[in-house]
Amino acid sequence: MNTVYILLGSNMGNSKAQLLLAAEKIEIKIGKIIKASSLYTTEAWGKKNQPNFINQVLIVKTSVEASNLIKIVLTIEEGMGRKRTTKNAPRIIDIDILFFNNEIINTQNLVVPHPEIHNRRFVLVPLVELSPFYMHPFIKKSMSELLLTTKDNLNVQKI
Repeated sequence: MNTVYILLGSNMGNSKAQLLLAAEKIEIKIGKIIKASSLYTTEAWGKKNQPNFINQVLIVKTSVEASNLIKIVLTIEEGMGRKRTTKNAPRIIDIDILFFNNEIINTQNLVVPHPEIHNRRFVLVPLVELSPFYMHPFIKKSMSELLLTTKDNLNVQKI
């Protein structure tokens, strides 16, 4: 079985309901959610003039391989109404694969660990809640260490 860390985010419509629906779809199509962080509200990252996001990290056990996982994630997003327009635009749902086991994957369709984990408090705060000592397989620092050293100063609040 594979262990996958997944970030959910939404800032359109009923974001809490969107995250709940995405988690349900992940359990059906990907695997069992073994841990879920609290929900967090965060200012939009990169493009400020939009509603705040609600984010959550899930830890999922799955038999799905990484190359198929990204296809399933994109299908879930599309099925929930995600439209890819401009970078950092508002979205009804965003599902990012943060970690896949301790693997380093760099293909045309998937880069894992997600390349921006260490730069984003809205990812690190829920990761620290779930797995403070989890070691980033490429950077070789724990989630707690990364949170302490990130330059991102956006406010991340537990709901």
